[in-house]
Amino acid sequence: MALRPLPIIWKALDLPDAALDRIAFTGLANLPSAFPVTELAASSIGAACLALSELIGTIGEAPRVAVDRRLSSLWFGISIQPVEWPLPAIWDPLAGDYLARDGWIKLHTNARHHRAAALKVLDCAGERGVVAEAVKTWSANDLEAAVVEAGGVAAVLRSGADWARHPQGAAVAAEPLIAFASADVGQPRWSPRPARPLAGLKVLDLTRILAGPISTRFLAGYGADVLRIDPPDWDEPGVIPEVTLGKRCAHLDLHADTDRRTFERLLARADVLVHGYRPGALDGLGFGEAQRRKINRDLIEVSLDAYGWTGPWKGRRGYDSLVQFSSGIAAAGMAWKGGDHPVSLPVQALDHATGYLLAAAVIRQLIGRQQGGKLASARLSLARTAALLVSLRELASEPNWTEGGVADVAAAIETTPWGDARRYHPPADIVGAPMRWERGGQRLGSSKPMW
Repeated sequence: MALRPLPIIWKALDLPDAALDRIAFTGLANLPSAFPVTELAASSIGAACLALSELIGTIGEAPRVAVDRRLSSLWFGISIQPVEWPLPAIWDPLAGDYLARDGWIKLHTNARHHRAAALKVLDCAGERGVVAEAVKTWSANDLEAAVVEAGGVAAVLRSGADWARHPQGAAVAAEPLIAFASADVGQPRWSPRPARPLAGLKVLDLTRILAGPISTRFLAGYGADVLRIDPPDWDEPGVIPEVTLGKRCAHLDLHADTDRRTFERLLARADVLVHGYRPGALDGLGFGEAQRRKINRDLIEVSLDAYGWTGPWKGRRGYDSLVQFSSGIAAAGMAWKGGDHPVSLPVQALDHATGYLLAAAVIRQLIGRQQGGKLASARLSLARTAALLVSLRELASEPNWTEGGVADVAAAIETTPWGDARRYHPPADIVGAPMRWERGGQRLGSSKPMW
């Protein structure tokens, strides 16, 4: 029997309802939360896997899918288990929740320029205690506006009712979970294979942090050739070992003529482009939608942003933890706990769920192409995924959870530049097409920008 979020996701993918009979969920695990995070985890992973089953069904018999609730929940956290080496810290010391004069605000300072913007606005030293005192002199809304204006990222703690009344909350509520669009495309240049369904698929990955990289990690797990591109000065050490599994990673400066020509050649041969640029950002680099389609008429695209594609905040920078603050999730968690501090989700579920939905959207377009359709792009957002989770709040169950242990970890050794590692067992199984990766996590810029 399908978990209750799955039919909603499946409807957004516009795939046959009969396929839902081919999926089974096992386990009774529930992450501790005011929201059904485990159901969202298993359903989003299940949707991506079931879409792959449908893709395999275009060339033969569609296989059955099994999804483990506990392993799905674990993969919504950190899947990599280092062998005698430490993972880098995920959070900058200044990142977190602060009490302003009239409410809570979250500052996200993991990126150097976002940290610099917050400190410039607060006009204080980069020490947590000093920052906390400076924040107390501001109203939360004024500080949020000032940090965003300075090029940083911050979010005021809003209730669900406040978000529903907010112009951006209303705009996101009116958006589809997955917004597909069609274009004049030719015949597919690629076709699936039963045992390794995405083998040979060229995926150009222009995403960072979590949601986008999770989507391309999933695609790599079924054979896609994923090439991740980053600017030469970019790094996100806290998550790189987690999200580069199965990929090659190269550096390109899209402001430099030579690298722009290299990027055009890569784009021309790509089957799929996944990007997380805000609306209009690629246009500013000279690679707007019309130009991308001119370079590669048959390209499949999926893109994501934080706060949605319509409304006054459609261009606002954001991250999972900030969207949780804005959309009422952290406030609901505080009420659920009966505490006086914001309570975010136990994992970054908006990022992870959106990542698997992005992967499912890629696969849905591949299915369409195999069937002679013209699907060419899809857009998703963290805020719209948040709206889905909030709509399912009444499904939240009593926590039934223990942290990951030896039994959850696969025996296979993963070789990485940082040392040997293991991963949790895959969270799902497609009969005859196992989820596996052909290379371990990689450093950014460790490969050449070529197919």
